[in-house]
Amino acid sequence: MPTNLYGPNDNFHLENSHVLPAMIRKIYLAKCLNEGDWEAVRKDIDLRPVSMKGIDLRVDGSSAESDILKVLASYGITADAVTLWGTGAPMREFLWSEEMADASVHCLLNVDFKDVVEKSQFVTNHDGIREVRNCHINVGTGKQLSIKECAEKIVREIGFKGDLRWDSTKPDGTMLKLTDVSKLHALGWHHTIEIDEGIHRLFEWYKLGICINHKG
Repeated sequence: MPTNLYGPNDNFHLENSHVLPAMIRKIYLAKCLNEGDWEAVRKDIDLRPVSMKGIDLRVDGSSAESDILKVLASYGITADAVTLWGTGAPMREFLWSEEMADASVHCLLNVDFKDVVEKSQFVTNHDGIREVRNCHINVGTGKQLSIKECAEKIVREIGFKGDLRWDSTKPDGTMLKLTDVSKLHALGWHHTIEIDEGIHRLFEWYKLGICINHKG
């Protein structure tokens, strides 16, 4: 059972991506607008065109500046600020996706079923069959930080000089999503990539992808 994953080949769609890659793209685009770097803005949206919520307006790298500004503003992205949903208070746990793969291989090679059922709950169902419950393995870091803290780390990594704002009229979502990874640790696996390093790696991957696709 994995926690929130992020990493190479993540989804950076402004409307339906997960929170961390979405914040990276929003803050990056705001930085480009703040610095007047329209070449970078056009490269980004040429690779991943953006549609305006509720309106038949879609922009890519060839669109007019006014249309691009209008669409990005609908996602809370301007030259002066990035506005994110909620209060920033919800706590989240993030695991680098390649570490999820590493943990999976570790369990496949080193863990026997008896290792995970020894302390599990056994229940007899209505058919008289004895079932084992709670024998899954949580895969995560066992560490959490607030959405606001995560956004502030991204701002520092990207170097955005504008404001980070929160729209408290929008929902926060689930307040806590922390996994208990004690079973995973007992089975001999621990994560190694902390959130600061992960944000740096993902942003570098994102920038490289824009550069490669633009040249190609």
